[in-house]
Amino acid sequence: MANRREFLQTLIAAAAASSLPALAVSATGSNASRRLPWKNWSGCQLSHPTDRLAPATVAELQEQVRNARGTIRAVGSGHSFSPLVPTDDTLISLNRLSGVISHDDVRQQATIGAGTRLGQLGEPLEARNQALINMPDIDQQTLAGSLATATHGTGAGLQCLSASIAALTLVTAAGEQVECSQEHNPELFQAARVGLGALGIVTNVTLQNTRPYRLKRVSEWLPIEDILATAQDNADRYRNFEFFYLPFSGMGLQDTHELSAEPLSSTDQFDQNDGARDLQQVRDLLSWSPTLRRMVLKGILNSIERETKVAASWQNYTSARNVRFNEMEYHLPREDGLQALKEVRERLENHFPEVFFPLEVRFVKGDDIWLSPFYRRDTISIAVHRYFEEDYRPLFNAVEPILRQYGGRPHWGKLNTLTGPDFAALYPHWEDFKTVRRQLDPTGRFLNSYLRELFA
Repeated sequence: MANRREFLQTLIAAAAASSLPALAVSATGSNASRRLPWKNWSGCQLSHPTDRLAPATVAELQEQVRNARGTIRAVGSGHSFSPLVPTDDTLISLNRLSGVISHDDVRQQATIGAGTRLGQLGEPLEARNQALINMPDIDQQTLAGSLATATHGTGAGLQCLSASIAALTLVTAAGEQVECSQEHNPELFQAARVGLGALGIVTNVTLQNTRPYRLKRVSEWLPIEDILATAQDNADRYRNFEFFYLPFSGMGLQDTHELSAEPLSSTDQFDQNDGARDLQQVRDLLSWSPTLRRMVLKGILNSIERETKVAASWQNYTSARNVRFNEMEYHLPREDGLQALKEVRERLENHFPEVFFPLEVRFVKGDDIWLSPFYRRDTISIAVHRYFEEDYRPLFNAVEPILRQYGGRPHWGKLNTLTGPDFAALYPHWEDFKTVRRQLDPTGRFLNSYLRELFA
């Protein structure tokens, strides 16, 4: 790692000899309020709740819902970028409703508190001879928040996390506790598996798991054209496959997982947070010269050795993301995803020299959940990122029409500009969801201004 950074500094020092200036970037400000503000992880969503509650028991939560003033929104770790959480009325944290409540060894299922962080599940499930079928690349989200937004990992044969729900329990606007599954309250179950927090507050979830398994993860920087040429085949070959494209470099990071019985092992791991800072530094110095920037980036990336790690599944899926960003992600039909990516790359590199965060591309198997972005189709997911201190809107506004042109459905927890009619056109069961929602919450107690506009 030290050698790589020394190499980077040498390249940058040579490039900095030019007298041309670096591109200036803008930063966003923050709002002030007499109330203690709530912000999401990136800082792009802000509200000033009158009441902040954190029930320790379901009975306490029921009482709080009955007595709550105004709009009620549940919050987990704040990793959603879209305005699902903000309310100036009542904000309820589920952090104290966490942990593995019970498990069924025969069925390989476990009932888990809604406020449990994904990163808190690996060890306790392994102790019960179970493991999650798949995981996303960030494990700080709460279980309920992840499921409410159809959070996903990658794998052409693997579905989003919500498809693993066997049953769930929620507290309604009337403070009543309701259970649902495929056999019991099936319509509510279909709506609640991806419910956006608009139906009630989920208290616990029963997940269909599998036996613990070990993965061999291989990460390698390659020319992006080589990655694209084999991407569809590799998606079918490996249990998990994804790749990143680094703008203005011509290079991508390919990441694969295979089931393995090899001994636990790990090569030196590239620190993605240091890497993001390096990319920002190259951008600041060299955005005026795409050719020189490409040369420097290729030099950096070619100096990074192939990484291999054999570990328990839950130790291999995720990465720490300490450099904050804002994100837009769309899920496109698998057959159209790589063409859309090509157009996104061209628009980004022709018009946005200030961008230094990579594009992320993942594969997800279709499901039958009403508001799942993967409903009835296998997908390629394309995620676009912008450093949190910079205005994301010009980039996202330029890229979003491409993703929409190919019938993309946005990730519920990521930034987008779609309206209720837009979503109604993308989801065949949109009106069915609205009907179930009205039955549970006829006065809209769980609808903040964003959700009210969607479901009006």
